[in-house]
Amino acid sequence: MKLSPREAVGYFARPEPDRTGLLIYGSDAMRVALRRQEVIAALIGPNGDDEMRLARIPAADLRKDPAMLLDAIKAQGFFPGPRVAFVEDATDGIAVTIEAALADWAPGDAQVIVTAGQLNARSKLRKLFEGHKNAYATGIYDDPPGRAEIEAELAKAGLASVSSDAMTDLTALARELGPGDFRQTIEKLSLYKLEDDSAVSSDDVAACAPSSTEAALDDVLNIVAEGRVGEIGPVMQKLEAQGVQPVGLCVGAMRHFRALYTAASDPGGAVQGIARMRPPIFGPRRDRMLRQAQGWGAPRLETALSLLTDTDLQLRSAGQRAPAMALVERALIRLAMLGQARR
Repeated sequence: MKLSPREAVGYFARPEPDRTGLLIYGSDAMRVALRRQEVIAALIGPNGDDEMRLARIPAADLRKDPAMLLDAIKAQGFFPGPRVAFVEDATDGIAVTIEAALADWAPGDAQVIVTAGQLNARSKLRKLFEGHKNAYATGIYDDPPGRAEIEAELAKAGLASVSSDAMTDLTALARELGPGDFRQTIEKLSLYKLEDDSAVSSDDVAACAPSSTEAALDDVLNIVAEGRVGEIGPVMQKLEAQGVQPVGLCVGAMRHFRALYTAASDPGGAVQGIARMRPPIFGPRRDRMLRQAQGWGAPRLETALSLLTDTDLQLRSAGQRAPAMALVERALIRLAMLGQARR
């Protein structure tokens, strides 16, 4: 029988123990593995592996010894409780072997969990599980998790109260991160909120989300965008001491001001423009960039981008003799003064 993606979310958390088996397939091995871990843990519990109620069978081993699966299904362990026979990385080449084992399955035997890569509609494995009266087949696709899946992950992590802004941020984050990274972020958020009963906020998500920009670079870009000319020199010295290269600093500034321009020129306004940013921007950093975009406006940001483009071309010019870092610092001071002029 087929399980739709929506039905599968609930089934993975609460699988039916009297089923013959389940086939989980998909092109993303990490997504498949996470779902397989979830359903096996739900079937045999946290101690099932230690109590030897889980038999792991690589597909390559099953090809060499077709009896392995049926032996695992029928074997009786020392510990009571449900058992699972897990076949990993299956292909259509062992569909006949799996079919024979499923045919001999009886109530009380180990449930058969099979994982596979992407399978088309003509796949023998898919047809076997989809056509079986007491087994399921479900595909795991590369679509980002929906709200229901995110809420399920939060519930498992013990995060029952989440603000609407934080949920919006988590939904955006789920679209950008891989499933493993997103789950790690939820775990980090759970630890961050340990013994804190208040609702998860947007600031909490920002504190736990993977950072894509170094703090020191963020500092100088915010200083420039907010027109604080006098603070540029000391921060530039700090960046130079850390080994930041002039071209990299110029590229970072262009990226920052391009993001501000994208937000400021969005037809729906700067708020919608910031919300559409990829990768997403969270918490205080989002609010700060929103204020910068609204304060500068699209015309001045166009001027800023032109100035930075000219500086970048100078840095890359073969005939350039002036110190590169001095060129970048001069450009940032000019930008900051332009930012002051807007007030």
